[in-house]
Amino acid sequence: QVQLVESGGGLVQPGGSLKLSCTASGSRFKIYALGWYRQAPGKQRDLVARITNSGGPNYADSVKGRFTISRDNAKNTLYLQMNSLKPEDTAVYYCNLQGSSDYTSLEVWGQGTLVTVSS
Repeated sequence: QVQLVESGGGLVQPGGSLKLSCTASGSRFKIYALGWYRQAPGKQRDLVARITNSGGPNYADSVKGRFTISRDNAKNTLYLQMNSLKPEDTAVYYCNLQGSSDYTSLEVWGQGTLVTVSS
């Protein structure tokens, strides 16, 4: 069983920065893609940034130039560095893993971490 644990959310003023982390744990799994998604109150969950084994990263237009996605394969950890934060970035941020385990397709979501951008 694969689990994702996120951390790093919180309250930040407009223009500030936060760094989110997501660590994958489990056994016998392979990762094909990792991504960050976010869901604001009353809205659908949207892609923020994603990296795959074959390419990327890809970013939502609204975060290009401000957010950076990166991964540490040795630690099975995904990061999202968020700079120049805006109130419209306020949302619950979710980590997503797509891969396989024992030759079965796998998709896992983290529990979410709340980011609030407000003065």
